[in-house]
Formats: sequence, C-alpha cells, structure tokens
Amino acid sequence: MSTTSTGNVIAMPLKPAVIKGKRIESIDILRGTVMVIMAIDHVRDYFHSEAFLYSPTDLSRTTVPLFLARFVTHYCAPIFIFLAGVSAYLYGVKRSKKELSFFLFSRGIWLIVAELFIVTLLQTFNPQYPFFNLQVIWATGICMVVLSVLIHLNKRLILTIALLLITAHNFFDAIHVPGIGVPSFAWSVLHEPGDFRFGNFLFSVKYPVLPWIGIMALGYCLGSLYAPGYDAERRKNMLLFLGVISIILFMLLRLSNVYGDSAHWALQKTPTFSLLSFLNVTKYPPSFLYTLITLGPAFIFLSLAEKPLNRWTARIAVFGRVPLFYYLVHFFLIHLMAVAGAVFSGYNWQDMILSVRINASPALKGYGFNLATVYMVWAVLLIVLYPLCKRFDRFKRTNLAKYKWLSYL
Repeated sequence: MSTTSTGNVIAMPLKPAVIKGKRIESIDILRGTVMVIMAIDHVRDYFHSEAFLYSPTDLSRTTVPLFLARFVTHYCAPIFIFLAGVSAYLYGVKRSKKELSFFLFSRGIWLIVAELFIVTLLQTFNPQYPFFNLQVIWATGICMVVLSVLIHLNKRLILTIALLLITAHNFFDAIHVPGIGVPSFAWSVLHEPGDFRFGNFLFSVKYPVLPWIGIMALGYCLGSLYAPGYDAERRKNMLLFLGVISIILFMLLRLSNVYGDSAHWALQKTPTFSLLSFLNVTKYPPSFLYTLITLGPAFIFLSLAEKPLNRWTARIAVFGRVPLFYYLVHFFLIHLMAVAGAVFSGYNWQDMILSVRINASPALKGYGFNLATVYMVWAVLLIVLYPLCKRFDRFKRTNLAKYKWLSYL
C-alpha cells in the first residue's frame, strides 16, 4: 500500500497523483475544502432553531444567508463521490484489475457497515439503533461495489454508462412505486428518497444511488488525467474546459426549464429571490442540473489549484488526507456539543439520544440557536478537529505499511 493518500475520498487512502515525481496536492485541497464546508450543514442540523421548522431552501420562508449556508454545502457530496472515482483509477495504476476490484468491493462493504453502525450511532447516540439514516457514506459504499464490476468494462463503455446515469436519470422522476414494501424500498434505493419501517427499525433513504454511481464512474474515467506522465498543462486545460462547459450547459438548461431538474425555477418577489430560485436545484436524488453546477466549479477549482501549498492550503489539505477520520470525529464532536447546548437551553441531556432525525424529535421542540451561533460552533469545531486530524494523518502515513487496516480509515 502507498503511504500517501492524495487520491482518497471519504475513506479511501489511495495512491497520490504524481507527475514527474512530484505530488499534486490539488485533490487534497479540494476535498479538504468541501469537508470544511460540509461541517456547516451538520452543525446547522444540530444547532439552528430554524432547522426544526422548515427547509433552508424553502423560498417562502428562508432568508438569503440561510439559503446560501445550505446551497454551498451542495458541493460536498458530488465532489466526495467524484474524487472517490478518481481515487479508484489512481489506486489501480500499478495494480491488476482483480486487485482493484477486490479493494473497491471490500471498501464498499466496509463503508455500508460503517454508515449503518458507526455513523448512525454517532448521529443518534442511541445504541438500540431504532433509526438508520442512509446518506453519503452508504451511497459511496454502494457505488464502490458497483464500480468494482464496472472497471472490467472498456473505458469508453464506462464513460457512456456514467454519462447516461448522470444525464438521463431525471426521465425516471415521474415513476413512483407506492407502498412501504420491498419493491418500494428497492426503487427508493435506486432513485426516489423515502422512509420505510421494517419491524422496529426506521430506514430513511436520502441518497438514491443511480446518479451517484454515474458520478463515481465519471471520476474513475477522468482519473486518467492524473496518471503518472500525463501532461500537467493539458490536464489543467481539460479540467478548465469541462468546468466552463458544465456551467454554460447548466445555465442554458436551467433558463429553459425543459429538462434536468423536476423543480423548475420561477420569478420571485425580488430579483435576489429569483436568483435563489434559479440556483435551487434538487439534491435528492442529484438532478442533472445539480451535478452540472456542483462538478463544473469543482473542475475549475482543480485546474486552478494545481500549485505548491501555502500556509492555508497546507492546513486544508490535512483535512483532505484523512476524510473518514474527519467525518466520524466531526459527527461525534457536533453531537457532543449539541448535548451541552441542549442542557444549556434547559433540556435534559437524554433528549439528545435520538430515535428519529434530530429536527423531527418531539423532545427537542423549541430547541436551537441563531445562525451566528451556528457559525461560532462551526469555527470551534474546526479548531478542535485540526490537531486531531494532523496527528492522525502523521500516524497513518508513518504506519500504513505496517498496519494495513489503516487503509480502511
């Protein structure tokens, strides 16, 4: 195993992108940046009073700062999963397809288990597991399992499948499978979010996997841009071109309201809110337009960020090198601080032991703080996380060859 992890995402320490012996840090910087941004949304879930009342993208009730606090976090999941595909390609550069396939399959199964039993516990603090929130780690795991099969196909066929899943899945928006049985659950896993109760357990499917599989497969195909020996200028030009084209295509399709997102935009009470309506694309599942407006800027970022680290980007890259560690610890710390926040607000600490998602908990009715407090808690969280992530990053890079299990963290 490599002792570095530039190609990893969420939980995938893989071989770094190297050109002529030099490490390319842009992948770590991008991943670290969106991880920092991601924490805003999770802190908001546990601390913002309005999170218990309405969606931040509900234009009839939201404010501009609240909408933007939510919108900016839209970039996190597609970039995570796209970079996981890039990572898969890089990991397979000096390995056989069989080795890569096994790693992706085992990594995917591990992430599914981690979502169900580790992330769920950190989000709920409830060891009885009455509620499973199937989100990005779970979806990433399923995508990796599928990619472990797709990699045996011709690269052009993989790219075709990826583009079809990303661009065409919105044709299925009008298809619904009613009920709460297995067929409905299966369709929910593929395309339509939903909540299902099986016995004493509630499963909330937030990340239907069809488009996410396409995003990861696209990352795998574009991973060849980071292969050893690939011309750096050509790579940067290609990424810049893809980013600009994605944004232009987004604007044209969004203006037309013809295809790409079931939630059409419309003129609102003010020009500012009309712009918010234009940006208010669908994440569950990620519409074609959502993918364009999130991955497009990501491509441009990768093109422009390919330069030596400075004081700040070096710190951001630390977060990007230990993504799963960051993800697990940040949920634990957020929930722990939320317990303190609840006690401070006059609630019992037991009210933060959840049986449903936090903003649906009847015991926490009336709980929460303003948006400024959310950002204060977010800043404290990052200050606490940085030395923890830096120490773990150093430990992992020093001991990865000795402890193979570190490749799964």
